[in-house]
Amino acid sequence: MSKEIAKRAADNIRILSAAMVEKAKSGHPGGAMGGADFMHILFSEYLDFDPTDRQWALRDRFFLDPGHMSPMLYAQLALTGAYTMDELANFRQWGSPTPGHPEVDFNRGIENTSGPLGQGHTMAVGAAIAERFLAQKFGDWSAHTIYAFISDGGIQEEISQGAGRLAGHLGLGNLVMFYDSNDIQLSTETKEASTEDTAKKYESWGWAVKTIDGHDHDQIRAALDEALKTTDKPFLIIGKTIMGKGAVTEDGESYERKVSTHGQPLSAAGASFRKTIENLGGNPDQPFAVFPDVAEYYKKVMKEKEQKVQAKKAQQQKWEKENPELAKKFHQFFSHEAPNIDYASIEQKANAATRASSGTVLAYFADHVENMIVMSADLSNSDKTDGFLKKTHPMRKGDYSGQFVHTGVSELTMGALANGMALHGGVIPVCGTFFVFSDYMKPAVRMAALMQLPVKYVWTHDAFRVGEDGPTHQPVEQEAQIRLMEKLKNHKGENSMLVLRPADANETTVAWQMAMENTKTPTALIFSRQNIPNLPDSSYQKALNAKRGAYIVQKDEGNIDLVMVGNGSEVSTMVEGAELLRKEKGIKIQVVSVISEGLFRNQPKEYQNEILPPDIPRFGLTAGLPVTIEGLTGPNGLAVGLDHFGYSAPYKVLDEKFGFTGKAVFDAVCDFLKL
Repeated sequence: MSKEIAKRAADNIRILSAAMVEKAKSGHPGGAMGGADFMHILFSEYLDFDPTDRQWALRDRFFLDPGHMSPMLYAQLALTGAYTMDELANFRQWGSPTPGHPEVDFNRGIENTSGPLGQGHTMAVGAAIAERFLAQKFGDWSAHTIYAFISDGGIQEEISQGAGRLAGHLGLGNLVMFYDSNDIQLSTETKEASTEDTAKKYESWGWAVKTIDGHDHDQIRAALDEALKTTDKPFLIIGKTIMGKGAVTEDGESYERKVSTHGQPLSAAGASFRKTIENLGGNPDQPFAVFPDVAEYYKKVMKEKEQKVQAKKAQQQKWEKENPELAKKFHQFFSHEAPNIDYASIEQKANAATRASSGTVLAYFADHVENMIVMSADLSNSDKTDGFLKKTHPMRKGDYSGQFVHTGVSELTMGALANGMALHGGVIPVCGTFFVFSDYMKPAVRMAALMQLPVKYVWTHDAFRVGEDGPTHQPVEQEAQIRLMEKLKNHKGENSMLVLRPADANETTVAWQMAMENTKTPTALIFSRQNIPNLPDSSYQKALNAKRGAYIVQKDEGNIDLVMVGNGSEVSTMVEGAELLRKEKGIKIQVVSVISEGLFRNQPKEYQNEILPPDIPRFGLTAGLPVTIEGLTGPNGLAVGLDHFGYSAPYKVLDEKFGFTGKAVFDAVCDFLKL
């Protein structure tokens, strides 16, 4: 390719990026204009994908971290045929496929929803882990490269430490990241916020690092060539670029390297939009256009990519004929279908902590789900993900066959890694930690809900019954926060998350079944630290009723005087209280376990009325904020929970002090019903 056409293509990306922001009167043109050279070289010469089949499983992936640089990505993808000029001109508008920050759309080449800075490249690390795991299982023929693009903001976000540390620790030689280092942030120059040596930082984590002129195409190619030859460690290319490259004033003077062009249209930032477009070789009256010579070049490039992919697909077909059983697994892994599992055969110990019951299920999965990758934030022996670990081995540098990743104490990183694995496809990501630390994970959990990713969260130590560890480790408000996600709809109008808090060992098995069968959204599994008595007549078959979100655990004959409703360990406490009420007061009770209010509210009204009869008083018990259960007790019911933080003491003492005993339930109901 001639240097002239390469420069023209990069300038075309700059023009389209600036034009999108200018027309929308909103956005970030400067960084997009600076990163255009790397984008053009990467997408035209290095990134392997099929323009006619953009969901091809073995394509290279490109993860954008700074979502505010979306104009750059849309412009680049437009050159490949994924977007029209009209769609670019409709940037940031209602119903447009070009939102302000990219939203995952595999058919258009958008591999991830770029959320808060730092998450995008961490998702790339997760995708790289998935790729290494699958390549080791199926062979080098299936290998491909994960590319990431990061900015100064992403480098500064705390999550970058976890992502960088783990990628280097695992030696992810399939990961190449370009750092667009233009020394400008949204409100200031980077030197006002950071003076660290980024290259040495990444080298200390085990990365290979090369610093280049990010506008020199030969240097970009040389760096990418070196990166692809480096197979034992991830590769960071630090590209020194110019914010707002090509921007000029009305007088034609340079207006580059300005903070103002980071986050507002060129005309609002002090530059001249018209003169800048002219300076870059475009027509300011018709900026939404692809230069004819650039269009012709990309037409040729796309044809070459198709031919290259066809050769790899032929290689895959040959492999499949020679390895029919492995080929069957390969297609099953990427099918997005739940694995076929005999849940009824999982034997649970009675009266166990649900975290232990979860460990039993995970141990079974280790023998029956070959593409599950489980992670834990240094808590595997406490969150009982070690039930899975004991049947496999940790993933290590050079050996990616292990199905367990020790992420260290980095909950947010772990959550974003899981998102990257799910985006890559072919694996089922599970991540475990204490429920109170879901606070640390929330930004990644929200992104999973937005992207509709089937990540499974194992959150244990679910309430104040963590006990002696005290209020810093005792969840109170967390369940209310997470259950709000069940009420929040995604863009398809579905609940954005499935939240499950099982009431005993058999419900735990069913909860895991529900999680595995939920392939459309993330699932939260909330488990107890302490042992929980099995519910009356508990069995796997009876617990299957939980798949409707709520079911009747215990019901007296005749006309019911009271409905008791809850989830988790509080259900057995209510069963105990109900027995006292029958014995002492002679009232008839229906005890209900609501493992998921969101799922329950999706059931037919007739079923909801059967479980929660409208005209019967309701008593609810929750170990969290009362609001967690108030939607089920209704306006005339009584919701009992905590309105304060916990204390450090043995959990049975806390049960007594906080009123979570059968006797306390008895007293509360008597007062409520004036018995």
